[in-house]
Amino acid sequence: MSAVVQEKKDPRVEAAISHWAPRFVANGVPLVDFQEVTSACERWEDWCRAWSARAAIHEELGNKALAGGFTISAGEHFTRAAVCYHFGKFLFVNDMAQLREAHRRAVECRNKALPYLQPPGERVAIPYEGKLLYGNLRKPSGAGKPAVVVMCMGLDSAKEEMDDYENRFLKRGLATLAFDGPGQGEAEYDFALCPEYEQPVKAVVDFIETRPDLDSTRIGIWGVSLGGYYAPRAACFEKRLKACVALSGPYQRSADFTGRPQMNVEAFRVRAKCADLEEAGKVALRFSLAGIARNITCPIYIVAGTKDRLTPHTHAEKLAAEVSGPRVLSVIEGGNHVVNNLWYRYRDQTADWMAHQLGALKR
Repeated sequence: MSAVVQEKKDPRVEAAISHWAPRFVANGVPLVDFQEVTSACERWEDWCRAWSARAAIHEELGNKALAGGFTISAGEHFTRAAVCYHFGKFLFVNDMAQLREAHRRAVECRNKALPYLQPPGERVAIPYEGKLLYGNLRKPSGAGKPAVVVMCMGLDSAKEEMDDYENRFLKRGLATLAFDGPGQGEAEYDFALCPEYEQPVKAVVDFIETRPDLDSTRIGIWGVSLGGYYAPRAACFEKRLKACVALSGPYQRSADFTGRPQMNVEAFRVRAKCADLEEAGKVALRFSLAGIARNITCPIYIVAGTKDRLTPHTHAEKLAAEVSGPRVLSVIEGGNHVVNNLWYRYRDQTADWMAHQLGALKR
C-alpha cells in the first residue's frame, strides 16, 4: 500500500492562523469565517481570493437586506464584508492586482454601510500635498458639537477595520475620524509611508477646524500598531491635540529586519515605495521618537503586551519614561501585538480615559 503524502500548509498561512485569529475576530470577522477560510487555504497565493469569496457572501446579504428595506441589517452585513475584503488584501502585496480589487470592494462596502450605521458615518476627503486623504467621520447620537478622536492606522490596518474601536468612542459621546494616511489604505498608492506623521495629522486637524459641527478645541489622537508610533509622533509637534492613546507602537525602528515576519517586512518595503530592503532600512530609521518624546505634554495612555512578537513592550516603557505630560502605562501580561487576544483589558479602558480627557458628556 502506498502512503498518502499530505502537503504541508504554507508557513505564511500557518503564521496567519497562529497569530491573527484574535485580531480578525475582535475586529469583526465571525469566528467560523476565520476557521473555515484559513483551514481551507493551503497556499498564501490563495489567501486574498479565499477571503474575497467569503466577503462576497456578506456583501450579497447586505444587498438583499437593503433591497428589502432592512437598513440596520444592511449596514452590519456590509461592514462584515468590508473587514473580510480588508483582511484579504492587508498584507497581500505579492499580487497588487488582487490586492487593489479586494481593497476597492472593502472601501465600497464600508461606504455602503456608512449611512445605515448606528450612528451613521460620512466619507470625507482631506486635502494633503495636492491630493486627498480619505476618512470616515462618525458623530455620536444627540451630540451638538462633540469632541473628536483622530484615528491613525498601522502598517496593514485601514479605516475599514475600525468599526469596533469607533463604536466604543461613539458610545461615550466622542466623534471619530478614522483616516488612511500616507502609505495606508486608500493612500498607499499615491503616497509612501511617512515617518514624520505630524504632517498628515496637521492636515486632518486643519480639516476638523473647518467643520462647525465638531469641537476643534477638543481633539484627541489614537493609533494602533505602527499607528501607535504615529499618534505620539504627531503629539510631539501638533499642540492642538489634547490627549493621545498609543497601542503597541514602536519607540524606534531598526534598519535590520532580521527576525520580523516575512509578510510584514515585504509590506513595509512596498508601502515605503523602496526597491530593496537596504533602502527600506533607511526609511525605517526615520521612525523614531528619540529626542522628541519629551515634547509630548498632553496626557498619554500607552498600551503594550508582554508577548508581542512585533514590538517589544520595552518600547512602551521607554516612551512612558520620556514624555513630559501625564501618562498611563498599561503593560498587559500575556498580551500579543495590540493585545487583541486580551482586548477587554484595554479597549473600554482607553475609551473611558479618552472620554474623560476630552470632557465628553456620556460615561
